[in-house]
Amino acid sequence: MLKTIPVDELKVGMYVDSIAEQNGNLKIKSRGRVTTNAAITAMKKQGIVSLVIDLSKQIEKQEQASPVDEQESQEIDVSFADEIGRAAKLHEKGKVLQRRMLQSVGKGLPIDIAIPKEFTTNLVSSIDRNPNALLCMTKIREKDSYLLEHSLNVAILLANFATYLGMSESEVQELALSGFLHDIGKIKVPDEILHKPGRLTDQEMVIMRDHVYYGVRFLEDMGIPQRMIETISQHHERLDGYGYPDGARGDEISHFGRMIAIVDTYDAITADRCYKAGMPSQKALKILHAEAPIKYDQDLVEQFIKCIGVYPVGSLVKLSSEKIAVVIKQNENHPLKPLVKVFYSVRSAHYLQPVEIDLLHSQYRVEKAVLASEFKLDFNRYFNESIAI
Repeated sequence: MLKTIPVDELKVGMYVDSIAEQNGNLKIKSRGRVTTNAAITAMKKQGIVSLVIDLSKQIEKQEQASPVDEQESQEIDVSFADEIGRAAKLHEKGKVLQRRMLQSVGKGLPIDIAIPKEFTTNLVSSIDRNPNALLCMTKIREKDSYLLEHSLNVAILLANFATYLGMSESEVQELALSGFLHDIGKIKVPDEILHKPGRLTDQEMVIMRDHVYYGVRFLEDMGIPQRMIETISQHHERLDGYGYPDGARGDEISHFGRMIAIVDTYDAITADRCYKAGMPSQKALKILHAEAPIKYDQDLVEQFIKCIGVYPVGSLVKLSSEKIAVVIKQNENHPLKPLVKVFYSVRSAHYLQPVEIDLLHSQYRVEKAVLASEFKLDFNRYFNESIAI
């Protein structure tokens, strides 16, 4: 039996058959059981007004919900302070797992896909508890660890993006795993090309682009589902047909392929590399916005910008108080006034005991986004010692 209800009446355990009414340009096709309160929050953010639910498939939370469902519900709305320590350990575990997988691929050895799948399941659970913790970890980078960190960060960003778009739990899990595996073929690219500080020659570019084929062939042999293979194969495709490896254009690129292309580009632009410094998030978002709709899906780019915010979680900002702070949470409907943690004084040039400030209720404001290098800050070390505790 189908019934239309307002989104405010949606509860964990209900089965959504379709979206009845939604504001905005991006129409979401959502079908599946609601497993977390985070999914409901995401739907509201997307402007969903009402939904059609299937009462025959509904699970009564108190009587029939499984232990897994109950555990997920209890883990919602964990504070940043409570989750950041777990997120830091999970992020480090992800890099170790990436290293082991790349070593196996490099030697032509099979990998047990259940291991990265279990990891990304834990990753999504952390995001369900508090998305800001792992988002913050995407800003903790080391130049020599780009290949390890990039795929991990793409998994985190994709899972957050999919959750924001109100996708089902299974779709969020699928995209997280796709992101985690998407660049596995790069281990077959020679280091002198992969880490070349200058512009690649045409021949070197051909070799670099082959990393997509290497990864897809390896993952096909592992029995990865076809839709995941398609998503991974399209992370460098562009709507105008000038991407690679197949030069797919327009509708030939799947919805998931369009999502991973945006997220992959964003993380690559903002990352420090051996041959360039990463750009601030704001510049990366401007580039994506300028290149949509020619290269990227315009609706998805706009939704991605809303998802991570003008000042993304984990980015550094200079306040009008002449202090440097890290963004730890967005204030919904007030993108210019996030919750921040102040940790450095520009005037006195020394670190401070971290203090949280909600700029929505503060006399201070963000003057601009900054990079740690502008003030010679060892933010990674300070974060690990003073914030991720």
